Amino acid sequence: MQQSPDQLIRYYQLLPHPEGGYFKETYRSGSTIDTGSNAFPGGRSYSTAIYFLLQRQDFSAFHRIKSDEIWHFYAGGTLLIHVIDLAGNLSTIRLGRNTDAGDTFQAVVSAGCWFASEPAGADYALVGCTVAPGFDFSDFELAEKEKLSADFPQHQDIIARLTRQ
Repeated sequence: MQQSPDQLIRYYQLLPHPEGGYFKETYRSGSTIDTGSNAFPGGRSYSTAIYFLLQRQDFSAFHRIKSDEIWHFYAGGTLLIHVIDLAGNLSTIRLGRNTDAGDTFQAVVSAGCWFASEPAGADYALVGCTVAPGFDFSDFELAEKEKLSADFPQHQDIIARLTRQ
């Protein structure tokens, strides 16, 4: 039996995420990497993982992080992940189980790319995100609508729809 989004939020003790949706960190490596670079101020965990849930009416606003992020599909319907790469190209990844529609169970968003996500018409999508080096909120940048639209005017419609500020 498929559970409702509210049941999943309660069961997994998910909390509101600043970019939209709900999340819970499920893993943070006890070991750290001394990155020794300007990209990461200080050390980072080898890896981190979260559950992430978006409901039909919600979206994950455009943001970027300094690490690669691997997305994993778990339950619900297809999740669309919209990515603006470092060259300014927009692509959409379909994360889900409908392989006839081009869905995949795993996908990678490369470090530094802007990305946003939204359910593709389903009641919800429950996914996981694994980040390496591990996620730290100091590596997280939420997009500003006007600035991102100025940088990528060819994508202003989707930027306007999937930003919060």
